[in-house]
Amino acid sequence: MKLLVLQHIAVEHPGVWHDFMRAGGVAWDTVELDAGEAIPALDGYDALISMGGPMDVFDETEHPWLREEKSIVREAVRERDMPFLGVCLGHQLLADALDGEVARMAVPEVGLMAVTLTPAGRADPLFDGLDERLACLQWHGCEIRTPPTGGEYLAASDICPSQAIRVGRRAYGLQFHVELTGETVAEWGAIPAYEQSLETALGSGALARLDADIAANLPQFNATAERIYENFIALIK
Repeated sequence: MKLLVLQHIAVEHPGVWHDFMRAGGVAWDTVELDAGEAIPALDGYDALISMGGPMDVFDETEHPWLREEKSIVREAVRERDMPFLGVCLGHQLLADALDGEVARMAVPEVGLMAVTLTPAGRADPLFDGLDERLACLQWHGCEIRTPPTGGEYLAASDICPSQAIRVGRRAYGLQFHVELTGETVAEWGAIPAYEQSLETALGSGALARLDADIAANLPQFNATAERIYENFIALIK
């Protein structure tokens, strides 16, 4: 099995999912779009993964490669019925590429929070074996406002109803993060835009507090991430 991973900034990578890939003998190629790397043809890949980033789906003038990525997402999901997993920005790109709408939130969602599975989410194979309420990390200022054709919401938070989405049979987006490692908060906090959004939402010293909170809950995050990963891989086979 071979996966294609699209990244928009080096620090937003599959995180602990890398460990599960290695353990399962799954190969992957990473394309760093913000560094000018080209997206290869999808032939030879079994699934497409799109990670997060500090830009937004409508920042095509500053980041013209977003147009190509949206085209690849449309090809993967609509033309090939290829399994797709988008996280944060990747989640929003799934909607934007497929006639949905993404818009800025009135209040960004940042910090250690929880999402609740909808009835559809509780019945969905991606969340099989998981509790109805999932602890997670949020760090976003945009949301899917209107789902794409064929899209169904699978999870929600108190202020964002589009925390997880499925389009068709095997294309998924997660607004929230569970793929965390012990280095995630420090890596993301080194990005000025991320640090600013965190301190604006949670106050001075938020980075250190969040790092401690994540460390205390890391085993739970890892268990959730592993289950979602295994369930996604099962959809590919």
